Amino acid sequence: MLCIEKCPNNRAVTIFVRGGNKLIIDEAKRAIHDALCVIRNLVKDDRIVYGGGAAETACSLAVSAEADKIPGLEQYAFRAFADALECIPIALAENSGLGAIDALTELKAMQIETKNSRLGIDCLGTGTNDMKEQKVIETLMSKKEQISLATQVVRMILKIDDVRVPEDEQGGY
Repeated sequence: MLCIEKCPNNRAVTIFVRGGNKLIIDEAKRAIHDALCVIRNLVKDDRIVYGGGAAETACSLAVSAEADKIPGLEQYAFRAFADALECIPIALAENSGLGAIDALTELKAMQIETKNSRLGIDCLGTGTNDMKEQKVIETLMSKKEQISLATQVVRMILKIDDVRVPEDEQGGY
């Protein structure tokens, strides 16, 4: 433990990182940076959402319900967006060794039945899907940024109207 006393700038903080090799040190630095970013987001906006795919599932259900009210082709864009939101809980289930489709189907049914948007994927196998009980949270600011960035990327891809492929030496594509 290193203790520095009587520092003239008592608002400054230095974090010393030690590790067995450069890879461990780099990973620790990345984890510290991520933690500081979460704290920064909470200082800017202290609202949170529950993790474990709970927020994405709740949004997916809301978007799907809204799609039911839209006549015509626009409803397919809404449905595609709702399907895209389900990728997060599916990935969490797969990475946890759960059956992705079964886990998502159960989660959606539980959220609809209980009207509890805190329910997410039980990645740790604790026996509860309530992310409040498991203390799995994310900052609202980061969740909004994730969804906004993903939407912007899709819009940029959809704006591409032509793709040029260079000809090979035989004159074909």
